[in-house]
Amino acid sequence: MPGARIDLLGQTALVTGASRGIGRAIAKALATCGADVIGVGTAITGQADDLQHEFEGLAGSFRPLDCDLSDRAAIDRMIVHLDQAGHKIDILVNNAGIIRRAPAAQHPIEDWDAVMAVNLDAVFLLSRELGRRMVERGHGKIINLASVLSYQGGILVPGYAAAKGAVAQLTKSLANEWAAQGVNVNAVAPGYVATDNTAALQADPEREAALMARIPAGCWGQPNDIAWPVAFLASDLAKFIHGETLAVDGGWLAR
Repeated sequence: MPGARIDLLGQTALVTGASRGIGRAIAKALATCGADVIGVGTAITGQADDLQHEFEGLAGSFRPLDCDLSDRAAIDRMIVHLDQAGHKIDILVNNAGIIRRAPAAQHPIEDWDAVMAVNLDAVFLLSRELGRRMVERGHGKIINLASVLSYQGGILVPGYAAAKGAVAQLTKSLANEWAAQGVNVNAVAPGYVATDNTAALQADPEREAALMARIPAGCWGQPNDIAWPVAFLASDLAKFIHGETLAVDGGWLAR
């Protein structure tokens, strides 16, 4: 519809990794559009005062919820809590992610396991549990955070690249099953965004210069550059989009 705007009033969104960076920007964008946002982080309730101040005056609300997404039992307890509190999640944003850098030949198995637990296992577990409830209600939106490394191997990050490749395929798999049930499952694949996860790259003059030369836009992305495409996919404006991974990368994959 010409002139249509993103309207999420009356919907509840759960955003993982909402304490900072891209996740925090996504939570704020969704709340700006009217969603009541539950922001999940390992210790996010410790930031409650700052977050409440930041979200004050937006069309939607924000509440923090602690959960260690590397712990399957903690995820199970969070799902029980959401049910008991009467929270019906209309929008799930699987944003939380960690990265571990080391050459593949020396990559510690502990780092591999840690990355897989947060970047892939938690995505599946939350999608399975909250997606099942969406299917039962006949509507819902799931947006996963993939990466340009869903398409490329990267260097020094074998676990991260493998997990993000799997996230893109999981997105398609869930969409194949749930599109006809009223649930949209899509992903956004950020390029190089200025966050804590890329701090090491930003601080390396040689690597940073090489990256910027490779990006047609010639600059780092900002968290809001990712947040608003996520908000679009969470809305009814994207109701006929299923199983897609949208690259938001300053043109990285086009070069």
